[in-house]
Amino acid sequence: MTPTPSTRHPVQPQTAAHQPRVEAHGIDVIPADERHGRARDLFLLWCAPNINYLAFVVGAALILMGLELWQAVAVSVVGNLFAVVTGIVAIPGPVSGTPSQVTTRAMYGVRGNRVAIAVNGWFVSVCYIAINWAAAAAVGYTLLQHFGLAVNIPVKLGVTAVIATATVTVAIFGQGMISRLYPLLSLVLAVVFAVAAGFVVSHADLDFTQPAPLHGFDLWIAVFGGLTLVAASPLSYTISSDFARYLPADTSPVSVATATALGSAVPGVVLVAVGALAATTADMSDPQRGITALIPSWLVPVFLTAVIVSTVCNNALTSYSAGLALQSVGVHTSRARAVAATGVIGALLTLYALFVSDFLGAVSSALSMLVVLVGPIMAVYVTDILIRRGRYDGVALSDESHRSDFWYTGGVNVAGAVSVLAAAGLALLASHTVEFRGPIATALGGIDLSLPVGVIVAAGLYLLLSHLVYGLPGHRTTTKETDR
Repeated sequence: MTPTPSTRHPVQPQTAAHQPRVEAHGIDVIPADERHGRARDLFLLWCAPNINYLAFVVGAALILMGLELWQAVAVSVVGNLFAVVTGIVAIPGPVSGTPSQVTTRAMYGVRGNRVAIAVNGWFVSVCYIAINWAAAAAVGYTLLQHFGLAVNIPVKLGVTAVIATATVTVAIFGQGMISRLYPLLSLVLAVVFAVAAGFVVSHADLDFTQPAPLHGFDLWIAVFGGLTLVAASPLSYTISSDFARYLPADTSPVSVATATALGSAVPGVVLVAVGALAATTADMSDPQRGITALIPSWLVPVFLTAVIVSTVCNNALTSYSAGLALQSVGVHTSRARAVAATGVIGALLTLYALFVSDFLGAVSSALSMLVVLVGPIMAVYVTDILIRRGRYDGVALSDESHRSDFWYTGGVNVAGAVSVLAAAGLALLASHTVEFRGPIATALGGIDLSLPVGVIVAAGLYLLLSHLVYGLPGHRTTTKETDR
């Protein structure tokens, strides 16, 4: 059923008893009579996963990199402005009724999208899930130790199982539970983190200066490195359309983008700044110990519990979208089963990392360079939305046959594939991290320009190639006819 733009529906109860049930929809188009809600609801939905402990860690890292306090705060603000693209990516959701994993067929073609989603939509998501679960489990061990409980292997297994089960349960129930639960959790987490932030700020050294202030190239290296670190979070949310697709089709695109962007950016700016403030007075080489040293003992268990809950919120969204990704790459199963399978694999990786080998250490190091890929991917996504002016046909996007408007050349949109790969390659050459130093960055004295290079090159190439190879995006192409 094609969504009817002129119809707006109130929130519908999912059962007669107003109890949440497992979401029935997967990557199919959401019918008009099941659309509900308002754009502003997205603000609190996105606050919950972004009110997180990682933001403290990133803020502290900016000070440890050598930035002054005011510079770290400025980098926090500028880096979180990339949440604007998270907002723009949510725009196709209401108009098409489809998740991001289907919308991107417009950028990569039916076949090309399967490869892109398998890598960026599913595999990377599973790695993030495992890393976050391992971190949350470690916080859980600390929480138990705070109450004097012994933490042995059975207890560790139990803590990991509880965190993973809670995450997967929310993701399996899906949109209904998320839309009901996250606004409340956003408010609770905001209160806990605000109280903790108040104690951190009260101990902060507002007159802090670095013992050896950075100048010249060293300063720019730290600034661009910090921007890349902060921007990596909003740039990783290519899934924001997944949670906007239940809104009525005539919902204002500006309102959708604004609510989504603010829900991501506001917590990010505040918490990164608080992390920087904490680093002015505490040893943040161990962030968990550093933060808890600045808050009263009665708040420690509450804060640690909030850290775990925020991780569950973040991972539940990732798990939900990873399930949609599995369906999008061609795995014929229900969304709930796809989420469950993803959760099992993520849990196995977490346990392997905790008890066998530091597998996730290597994965984490690799993901630290992920901005060379997510930057171009986001740039192509946003460019396509701007070219099409946000107009996407969910039914047409769902057609995976050779007759699809999005079959392009042999099932691949050459413009999208070439733009991402070329931009990612150049971004890699311009990157400067602990794991890799590209020749361009080296020639510039160590300045990491991977973010601007990847974004600008990808957007420019996609705009150019889309017109040269296929004409206006979205129109049936003559190239496609020769591939049947």
